[in-house]
Amino acid sequence: PPASQNNEQGSTLRDLLTTTAGKLRLGSTDAGIAFAPVYSTGAASGKSGRTMPNILDDIIASVVENKIPPNRAPKINVKSEIKDEPKDDKKCLQDDCSKRYSDIQYSWICDKHVLWLRDHKNSNNWKLFKECWKQGRPVLVSGMHKKMNFSLWKAESISLDFGNQQADILNCKDSIISNTNVKEFWDGFEDVSKRQKVKNGETALLKLKDWPSGEDFKAMMPARYEDLLKSLPLPEYCSPEGKLNLASHLPGFFVRPDLGPRLCSAYGVAATKDHDIGTTNLHIEVSDVVNILVYVGIAKGNGVLSKSGVLKKLEEEDLDDLLRKRLKDSSELPGALWHIYAGKDADKIREFLQKIAKEQGLEVLPEHDPIRDQSWYVNKKLRQRLFEEYGVKTCTVIQFLGDAIILPAGALHQV
Repeated sequence: PPASQNNEQGSTLRDLLTTTAGKLRLGSTDAGIAFAPVYSTGAASGKSGRTMPNILDDIIASVVENKIPPNRAPKINVKSEIKDEPKDDKKCLQDDCSKRYSDIQYSWICDKHVLWLRDHKNSNNWKLFKECWKQGRPVLVSGMHKKMNFSLWKAESISLDFGNQQADILNCKDSIISNTNVKEFWDGFEDVSKRQKVKNGETALLKLKDWPSGEDFKAMMPARYEDLLKSLPLPEYCSPEGKLNLASHLPGFFVRPDLGPRLCSAYGVAATKDHDIGTTNLHIEVSDVVNILVYVGIAKGNGVLSKSGVLKKLEEEDLDDLLRKRLKDSSELPGALWHIYAGKDADKIREFLQKIAKEQGLEVLPEHDPIRDQSWYVNKKLRQRLFEEYGVKTCTVIQFLGDAIILPAGALHQV
């Protein structure tokens, strides 16, 4: 830039990068890579004779050195890629969507907090999803099982192929983990008489802890891995090769979280006396999550609720009218009950759970985080108190066979 503009260089990070972009040249380093020096290499810079600069440090130093004068506002131009973008309030989003996306089958559930995409085959789903995703809202996509090879996901099929494997099995009620043969778990998946019993004779509520996961999943179950990948909802976002999947396009030097996939398998609470426990306690994931219900087993044996009993139990939940309608549809098979909370409510929920712990005489250490430790399943009574005392409302979703639930990072949930 001309000398008269030098005092403005670095007034914002954007300006700094713009003004240095034209100076790209091959650095005389062993690595032989291109970089944009923030300082000139002359004596005036005081940096002469050095090799490859620490670019980030240089940028920060230059931004500080050329800080914005107090009477000058930074020049930041933000352009929206969507013209006439609606304001981020629920009513505006929903009214606008009804006009702009009339070709997409969708509904709003959970007091209009969750988008339900009813036709998984519609190639335009991602456009409406994008509008909803910007606001950090969960999304439900139904019918994914219609794209999958259902025989691969049956309990007996997995038991037959992998019954000799060892894995960690969690007793959901007392959080005891044991390493055992997975055949024992799968044998009891739909036959209650073959399930483990605890000391008082109750049937144990067991969960296979993320078995298999990540690269193990791909190596151990290649056919199921391929079946899952071709059946992912909104592939533009959810597929590992998705053009809008940020994680797929990060440079290799980033340390990535374990993005799975992982198989989450658990017995239902229908055969237990205590229906106030869950198979996944309240927690937060560090990345966005897509969870597809690929199989629902119908348990048989003494003490198991009948199908009508299970439906009656679910109807006692605080459900959206559309979910109640789905429950009455004989072609739909409910399999999991979710309670979801917005990330902005995390601090209130954390404070509430610490308060409940003290009421119950539990020791609450200063460093204890009940959400991070996944030590709570918030039952119906506590969910009511959470709303009355802290104004935090629970979003209740029933996941039916083939439903994909897509959650933004930071959303709290239990299952």
